[in-house]
Amino acid sequence: MKLLLVSVTGAEHGADLRILLWLPSVMSIHTLLRCSIRARRRPLVTSLSNHRALSGAEAVNALRPFYFAVHPDFFGQHPREREVNENSLKRLNSYLEKLQKPGSDGVRPTKLTFYVRDTKTMSDDQADLLSSGFRPVSFTLHTKDVLSTVINVLASCSLPIEHMKRLLERSEASKGPAEVLFYRPIRWDKSYYTFTGFRDPEQELEQARRVEPTLGLWLRNNEPDAAKKHSASLPRREELSRLRRELCQSFNLADIRWQRSWGVAHKCCQLQSLSRLSYQNPEALINLQGHTVVFADQSGMNASGHVMLGSMDVHHQWAELFQQLPGYHSLQQQTDWLKERISDLLGGTQVVHMDKLGLVQNMAEHYITVSTFHKRLMSHRLHLHPRSLDGLTMVLENDRATPRLHEMGHFIIPTTCDPPKLQVFLQSHAAEARRRTLLRNQLQVEEEAVLRSCLQTLSLRSLSKEPSVSPTQMIQCCTRLVQLHPPLLQGLHICVSHFYSVLQDGDLCVPWDWKN
Repeated sequence: MKLLLVSVTGAEHGADLRILLWLPSVMSIHTLLRCSIRARRRPLVTSLSNHRALSGAEAVNALRPFYFAVHPDFFGQHPREREVNENSLKRLNSYLEKLQKPGSDGVRPTKLTFYVRDTKTMSDDQADLLSSGFRPVSFTLHTKDVLSTVINVLASCSLPIEHMKRLLERSEASKGPAEVLFYRPIRWDKSYYTFTGFRDPEQELEQARRVEPTLGLWLRNNEPDAAKKHSASLPRREELSRLRRELCQSFNLADIRWQRSWGVAHKCCQLQSLSRLSYQNPEALINLQGHTVVFADQSGMNASGHVMLGSMDVHHQWAELFQQLPGYHSLQQQTDWLKERISDLLGGTQVVHMDKLGLVQNMAEHYITVSTFHKRLMSHRLHLHPRSLDGLTMVLENDRATPRLHEMGHFIIPTTCDPPKLQVFLQSHAAEARRRTLLRNQLQVEEEAVLRSCLQTLSLRSLSKEPSVSPTQMIQCCTRLVQLHPPLLQGLHICVSHFYSVLQDGDLCVPWDWKN
């Protein structure tokens, strides 16, 4: 045996690699050359692996803007969108975990759908297009490493990727001619997958891209299940209508609503609970007369003056709320008076309130917002004609820095806005605000007419839409449904959304842009 010192220079890395080899005396020169070539390749492979690898903690940190935009906790008022994001996040995390395991070349292509919130990372121009506050985004993952997957997710959701460019540039720079020697994907003949039973990745990728079916095919596959669930829910639906009608008549309620899209059985339980309280303590419900009751996550009074009953609260908590309603009425009157004063100061512009993204503002918070804005206006003397902005509306927000005009015609004004700058903004955008408001009113009239026509023509039991579906999208969807006239929809409850789904009570969710 001989001890031999071999010196190999790595051209790509400029490193002089010295390797101690125990060689038998009869070792051939060919064996020695093979050892040296392998030693020369090893640093390159290690370097490529290090550049392309991204740890789990680094991936989570890089995806932080994405998690903030799609986290299910921000979709409390939209249970369907919340469920879609929860399921898609589970599939994304599973995909990333598989990529971090050895031998991850066989990761299947995965199609994901997320509802992305309108965060501050987006431009104001883009935010104007999002009347609901979030938008659906679908994309297919077929990347082979964590870094490319993270960049693909961020780019697909129109989120910034500047913080990833350095890693990507370093990864691209590390690629050289020698990389072809080490990464050469195998393209098997189709007979290989037939014989072995393994899945063909190219075929799965193509199926993932065409995963959304046509409306007719989806109805044929799901209408029997929907009809069966709807028939089973009929007794509960009748009970729900009876309880709702009796409570409204007994206590002179304006309406009974629900913050979330709970099932019929869950709604019945809530009404039965309120009905039991009315029998046990009828005096407690006297203060409810004339109000709209909303079953929500928390008890209180919202900014619209509706009484919210927390679904997790017990009877005595509801009774305490009813006793506090006179105090809420006083706070509501003070808020309305402040709104009138603001309208007088701003040429007739009315302050309105709109809940978004499941963030329901209670009456106390709304009063503080209106009062803060009123005090700021009173500190400056504005020169606006008393009725120059009559007919226009505005929404006050605490977390916005600059005022803007929404696509539906109302102004979105920060409470900290400088009054002189606000006057200039309102006057310069008044004409466009009136045009958008007129267009919104026209769309609402057209939407109601098309909805009635669709109900009658297709013989539907009910037709509704998700808040994220705009009037233009609803008009387009209903018009196409009337033209197609699918007979399988007859007698069903239809909700226009962004995806297909059969709910627990037989309601059908149909995407507004369904394929024919």
